[in-house]
Amino acid sequence: MTQSVMNPENYQVQLDEKAEALSAMFSEFNVPELEVFSSPAENYRMRAEFRVWHEGDEMYYVMFNQETKEKYRVDYFLPASRLINDLMPLLTEAVKESKTLRYKMFQVDFLSTLSGEILVSMLYHRQLDDAWKEEAKALKQRLNDEGFNLNIIGRARKMKIVLDQEFVIEKLKVNDDILTYKQVENSFTQPNGIVAQKMLEWAVDCTQNSQGDLLELYCGNGNFSLALAKNFDRVLATELAKPSVDSAQYNIAANNIDNVQIIRMSAEDFTDAMEGKREFRRLKDQNIDLKSYNCNTIFVDPPRSGMDEGTCKMVQGYERIMYISCNPETLKENLEILSQTHNITRFALFDQFPYTHHMEAGVFLTLKA
Repeated sequence: MTQSVMNPENYQVQLDEKAEALSAMFSEFNVPELEVFSSPAENYRMRAEFRVWHEGDEMYYVMFNQETKEKYRVDYFLPASRLINDLMPLLTEAVKESKTLRYKMFQVDFLSTLSGEILVSMLYHRQLDDAWKEEAKALKQRLNDEGFNLNIIGRARKMKIVLDQEFVIEKLKVNDDILTYKQVENSFTQPNGIVAQKMLEWAVDCTQNSQGDLLELYCGNGNFSLALAKNFDRVLATELAKPSVDSAQYNIAANNIDNVQIIRMSAEDFTDAMEGKREFRRLKDQNIDLKSYNCNTIFVDPPRSGMDEGTCKMVQGYERIMYISCNPETLKENLEILSQTHNITRFALFDQFPYTHHMEAGVFLTLKA
């Protein structure tokens, strides 16, 4: 989508169109009134990546039109956070002055935060050496002297150089709580920080006055697990990606939360473990007794492909289901199974990606009487 259609004056119109489309798409499920959570109309994306174009002594960022594949120059990117936009021109100006830093650099990735930290990954079509490292250290110092809280990573084929750290520390405000999250480069994090806070507050509100324990599948870095922990006796969460599990463990400690347990396991393996089909050594190694948990609420935030039929059937065994979806099509497929046993009591749209067709949805279901 080109920047010409990203017009903040039209933001509310496009949000209303999304809400209407989502409500119509799920009307057959007798859903309650849609709760709509808006995004800032600009500077909402905490992550952005740009190709770097070289023309003689000139060097600038480009993006590509998804439909025509034509490149266009980007000096200011409306969706990106103010922190990214503030840094973009200063970074290119500084890199242009260094033959070592600019030589065969083809891409820059930014990971910013609401808390003020930013991580820059510089990608190259060449191997990086000590000279690059020294120049990159000087660049980092120069930019931090100008007021940034910045770290730099250099990447090349089968090569990665980290200057100090490969993560940022984000702080999200959830009602009256401030939660700390370690967000690692190249690991999944919610791209829209303001909407991420609204999603967490909605999830906390849905599960107020809960009884028993919470089971969470696909927990990532513990984004929802930590916010929901106060509503439950205990939280048992699963995640397959090791960097995300490591971040989740860091986040549990950083927030002084003592009732969340993370297991590195796929949803499918966990289903087998819960049903007693297989025994898993990692559960024994972590002294986790699944039978000791009284999980009557389950939280799922699956990938775009949704949940497989077996996982849907397992999820039906819980009194209450919270489902966050980044793909309404697979959410609809899953709800055709889940709605056989559960009623949809809350239904929400989170506008993570303004000016696109992308819709993030939240559904809260309770067991039919």
